[in-house]
Amino acid sequence: MIELICNDTLYTYDAYHLLKTFYPDEEIKQKVDMEQESQIIVKTCDSCFSVSLAGSKEEKEGMERGERKHQVIHSFYEMLSKRTGVRQPWGSLTGVRPTKMFMQKLEEGVPEEEILRWIEREHFVTEKKAELGLAIAKREKELLSRLDYQNGYSLYVGIPFCPTTCAYCSFTSYPISQWEGRTDNYVDALLKELSYIGQVSKEKKLNTVYFGGGTPTSLTAPQLDRILTHMENTFSYEHLLEFTVEAGRPDSITKEKLVVLKNHGIDRISVNPQTMQQKTLDRVGRRHTVEDVIETFSLARELGFTNINMDLIAGLPGETPQDMEDTLRQIRALRPDSLTVHALAVKRASRLRQEQRSGEGFHGHELSAPELTAMIEAAYQCAQEIGLVPYYLYRQKNMAGNFENVGYAKVDKAGIYNILIMEEKQSIIAAGAGASTKVVLPHEVVMPGSRSGKKTKLIRIENVKNVDEYIARIDEMIERKGEWLWH
Repeated sequence: MIELICNDTLYTYDAYHLLKTFYPDEEIKQKVDMEQESQIIVKTCDSCFSVSLAGSKEEKEGMERGERKHQVIHSFYEMLSKRTGVRQPWGSLTGVRPTKMFMQKLEEGVPEEEILRWIEREHFVTEKKAELGLAIAKREKELLSRLDYQNGYSLYVGIPFCPTTCAYCSFTSYPISQWEGRTDNYVDALLKELSYIGQVSKEKKLNTVYFGGGTPTSLTAPQLDRILTHMENTFSYEHLLEFTVEAGRPDSITKEKLVVLKNHGIDRISVNPQTMQQKTLDRVGRRHTVEDVIETFSLARELGFTNINMDLIAGLPGETPQDMEDTLRQIRALRPDSLTVHALAVKRASRLRQEQRSGEGFHGHELSAPELTAMIEAAYQCAQEIGLVPYYLYRQKNMAGNFENVGYAKVDKAGIYNILIMEEKQSIIAAGAGASTKVVLPHEVVMPGSRSGKKTKLIRIENVKNVDEYIARIDEMIERKGEWLWH
């Protein structure tokens, strides 16, 4: 176990997650002790080391909090890297949206070479990741230029049901079998919330729609038709640039459901295998076969879908680089229009994390850092070979190898919503159980009840995750939105 002591809450988040990237398998106990002179102290079973802010007492007190934090975390990274002999791909960055930093510099007109030197110097990002981040930020900037930030918005529709819950999943998702005969109640509540959003957003321009979850195609074809028909009667699609439906699980897709989507003009869907190794599909609880993936993808193509995304996860339990190579071989044959490659992130709420804690987890091949690197690079090579370029990127806590998730797409098939959810440039209004609305305000405000007085331009409005509560409290969910929406 490692003990992490900070003398100010200013450092606790970044210090903890930075320490975790260097010691991913260690339990870290954290506390704040304002009496300590050092800003950060780390104690292990056989050593103790600390980081102190340079300068006199007066100089330290005269520093802005942001500058003080940057210097401390900067020194902390240098110390950890020296002690372990490891250089992290993303350096001292612990946030999930590194491309936001690149985007800000581009919008300020900073030359590209200067941006690369800055991110490498100030945050220790490797040259390879710096170049990737800058290239993606440039593509994001071009794609987002098509949106109306001030008068436009995007819509997220959450369907919190799946055929089964995958072992690595931490999203709001319930096995559809447990809701047999009751899903119409959920659809009723969802349509009521969508009606309200449509009513108060009549003067705004709807730019993108994203059906997520869960797996939206867990619903029946008539239910999907009912929701999509209601939306067509509620929202104007005059300014709509993109409509995506996660048809992620092949065991949730039928020809009848795909026909419903196609009849409503939806062309962008996801068919997500995560892996093309049957042993892994069985291990993580996905009750479909590799053949199901191929057949479903082929069916969607036959029905005229010309923008199909596929998701893969590198680092799933028991997989080797050879398994990833075989998966990518099959992906090359299918030639999806976009490919999202995730590095496994074991979330606290997932079954995998619970199994790890209980000691009942998968006991098989343990991936080394070089093996995971080989998987990520093989996926990048595969994307290039089928004509896909990286267009969005984000990171998660507890990611294998401290890597990233990257979306690759054909030049004209990139998912605009995927960029928006990361860059937070436009309001995303969300409906459904567990859905999170992000309202981007025209100017900064102090949140009511804020003790620190910190200002923000982004207001988050969360719907309850429990489906029964969402149905019972739908009027409350609507009222929450009414407090901030378009005021």
